[in-house]
Amino acid sequence: MKKIKILKKLTTSLVVCSIALLLGCLSTEKKENSSNLIKELSMNLSEKNSSGVQGKVVFSQKNNLVSMVSTLSGLTPGSHAIHIHMKSDCSSDDGKSAGGHWNPTSEKHGKWGDLEGYHKGDIGNFLADENGNATVTFVTDQWCIGCDDEKSNILGKSVIIHQGEDDMISQPSGAAGSRISCAGIIK
Repeated sequence: MKKIKILKKLTTSLVVCSIALLLGCLSTEKKENSSNLIKELSMNLSEKNSSGVQGKVVFSQKNNLVSMVSTLSGLTPGSHAIHIHMKSDCSSDDGKSAGGHWNPTSEKHGKWGDLEGYHKGDIGNFLADENGNATVTFVTDQWCIGCDDEKSNILGKSVIIHQGEDDMISQPSGAAGSRISCAGIIK
């Protein structure tokens, strides 16, 4: 029941952000009621390495939970990795201008939640369908949008989609292959 409510809110957020983008706005902030503030950011993913992969990423924060919904197209069917990287710079053709994984706590690379450690940017893997489309949903209380905690603040970082699957073992990045799409997380 809780997941259904979250999905309904995420769907509503996607519609709101789509309208905002059409009006030329990249971020919105609104009050749900006097005590809860909802923050939202929406950005387009751009192809890297001539991949043809495009999409959209929407981040929403309500209280201490941040949700991320990415919709992607142009992927090869199968498993791909998605990470948050250190810089919001997606200017290079290969996506390497975004730097390495966002790792503000200096942990080793691993699967999200692993007791032996993981980067705050280690979101994980997702499956693209036979048409090359995918939707990735992720929710955490370890991120924030624009807060003062540099170990949690995702602003100024980027979302990177990789050609391959993250093996969750190889250091420092999981051997996920080339960067095929990028979006800077900016207001």
